[in-house]
Amino acid sequence: MRYRRVTLKLSGEAVSGGKEYGFDHAALDHIANEVLRLHAGGVQVSVVIGGGNIFRGDLSSQWGIERAEADNIGMMGTVVNSLMLRGVLSSKSGGDVEVRVMTAIEINMVAEPYIRLRAIQHLKKGYVVIFAGGLGQPYLTTDYPAVQRALETRSNAILYAKNDARGVFTADPKIDPQARMYRRMHYNTILSRDLRVIDQTAVILARDNGLPLHLFDVTETGTVQRICEGEDAGTLVADVAEDLLE
Repeated sequence: MRYRRVTLKLSGEAVSGGKEYGFDHAALDHIANEVLRLHAGGVQVSVVIGGGNIFRGDLSSQWGIERAEADNIGMMGTVVNSLMLRGVLSSKSGGDVEVRVMTAIEINMVAEPYIRLRAIQHLKKGYVVIFAGGLGQPYLTTDYPAVQRALETRSNAILYAKNDARGVFTADPKIDPQARMYRRMHYNTILSRDLRVIDQTAVILARDNGLPLHLFDVTETGTVQRICEGEDAGTLVADVAEDLLE
């Protein structure tokens, strides 16, 4: 394996199957299978999930809810998604795989508080660890906390599972039919071209700490395993000498 410890970043849409809100059985089943397959291959896995399938920022503007309050609601949504994924993973593994939810917001009855060294020990023991609640602070998307948690727990890479996108393109392929996908690219290319496929603050944090980013289609089967085995499926964002287009 190229990577022995990774952080998988999922959006709320990933667990809703692309629907605007709620959960989708097939989508959760697919995600659980991907995580358990990777775990069975000896890779230590942590997961960060967004909360957009429960609460979106545009709702807050419609109702006049201030940003800080809206972000707090969104963080609670990530806790719900994390508990749902823990339940599915535990069920599909027959209880053979230990799954822990650790949250930046203390909810001791349902999840552990996030403690960095404890999270690392969980991963070393072969537990799947799901990080919820972002960083416990507003004004951040879950992209940034995902990179921070990956760095804090010494992940070798972060895998961004995207919806309806198999990588990073030169332009929106739904609008521009001439758009081409990057096979690999430097962090600075995303920033200089203002490609907002992920939060730019997350890209900067990853760049400054040399953390590779892989962006791929969440619906594809086996992609996370192929990436960890050495294939650059989707788009690799790293400190590469030159960009490579498909």
